[in-house]
Amino acid sequence: MSVIGLTETTQYLTFKLDEEIFALDIGKVREVLDFTTVTKVPQTPDFMRGVINLRGSVVPVVDMRLKFGMSETEKTVNTCIIIAEVSLDNETTVLGALSDSVQEVIELEPGQIEPAPRIGTRLKTDFIKGMGKRDSQFIMILDIDKVFTSDELVIVHDAGKEAVLS
Repeated sequence: MSVIGLTETTQYLTFKLDEEIFALDIGKVREVLDFTTVTKVPQTPDFMRGVINLRGSVVPVVDMRLKFGMSETEKTVNTCIIIAEVSLDNETTVLGALSDSVQEVIELEPGQIEPAPRIGTRLKTDFIKGMGKRDSQFIMILDIDKVFTSDELVIVHDAGKEAVLS
């Protein structure tokens, strides 16, 4: 049984949050940056760490650990910001996803990916595209377009605009 819609080998960028390994479809990733100064935007959710200036563009930065109910990301030499494109309602938002470290780009075939576990109806796991298996390790493959709700993305998007205006 493979994940619906995954029919070919796909490349994923793997990254760590705490001890867990996550992956994003490489097609959604623009670049990876070293952690830099993030400007806090007032009255935004905790997971919204602020904004950065990326070659003249204001890019909102979200703390993936906080988004997933973990502790805040601590800045280390390995901390980085994954610049990704998130699509919602035919609009693309560029955001920075703060992670503990970026691991590598890997290829997974459909046979190496199992459907996301169903954990009852109260926990939303829609944003997990599947569970990749490599050696004896599970890799949570994220659907970055579903990690944030439309309301959260509006806040993130607006925070980027506010930062430009101030």
